[in-house]
Amino acid sequence: MQYITGKTRTFLIAFGETELSVKQQQQLEHLLVRRARGEPIAYLVEEKEFWSLPIKVSSVTLIPRPDTECLVERALQLLSDKRAVKILDLGTGTGAVALALASECPQAQIVGVDISDAAITLAQLNADNLLINNVKFCKSNWFTSLPIQQFDMIVSNPPYIDECDPHLQQGDVRFEPKTALISANHGLADIQLIIEQSANYLANNGWLLLEHGWLQGRQVRQLFSCHHYQQVVTFQDYGGNDRITVGQWKCDENHS
Repeated sequence: MQYITGKTRTFLIAFGETELSVKQQQQLEHLLVRRARGEPIAYLVEEKEFWSLPIKVSSVTLIPRPDTECLVERALQLLSDKRAVKILDLGTGTGAVALALASECPQAQIVGVDISDAAITLAQLNADNLLINNVKFCKSNWFTSLPIQQFDMIVSNPPYIDECDPHLQQGDVRFEPKTALISANHGLADIQLIIEQSANYLANNGWLLLEHGWLQGRQVRQLFSCHHYQQVVTFQDYGGNDRITVGQWKCDENHS
């Protein structure tokens, strides 16, 4: 009702007798039909709150989830008081993670990349709406279009679901873009690529933070360790499941 009328929840409660126009009634009926089919509310109202920020969403991107806020939390903890840093967000989608970090670290320089033109357009719209100007969004298939440069931190919520996972036929993910969900090699292909290639883009003592599936923690830690990252740790999400793995890159030790 808030979406259809443009009124606040408080207004609707206070003036509950206000009638909808014919156009608004038709719009409501259309949205109810879509919802009855299981379409996520975020797609219906074209918005989802993330890190207390109103993020515009569309069917070209994943819907930002509360568990991904754990990625932001860990990033901020690792940055500590070093906020004038360079951060790369791989697979930025709506830009939610990049914008959350930018809102907390106004002195940081943040780059968000995505393979989808539509996602980049949406992420930039979100930045404009939120008046956040320390984020640059650009099209790139992971690192392919990025010039070699050093970041203090790389974060990513990449595709990590196996194509045979039955959960793909359940809930909101039925309506989300499969390219943002599915990865080869039992869901680990993109994670492995990012771990391998991030070393070329991380400054000395830089951090890589990856979101992954709740059963992938051990495998992701092994990939980090095999590629010589240090201080590799997996953290849990709000449900107590393995969700975020981090590792630190030390250039001096890996090039000695």
